[in-house]
Amino acid sequence: MKQPITGYHKDEEDHWVAQLACGHNQHVRHQPPWVNRPWVESCEGRRAMLGFELNCVKCDEGAPEDERPRSV
Repeated sequence: MKQPITGYHKDEEDHWVAQLACGHNQHVRHQPPWVNRPWVESCEGRRAMLGFELNCVKCDEGAPEDERPRSV
């Protein structure tokens, strides 16, 4: 199910995590050549992607909402 990005935070390993409108979190790493998300690396890039819809597998599985750390 597609869900819009509403914010971001970093996990304990310093990786960016998108907070989705559904209440789930999803890592948004930039790890070329398999995952190409250079927008993750800058504040402007992350801000530009607010509202962008990501596929939320947790919604498809009916998972409960994740904990919501403070947005960055």
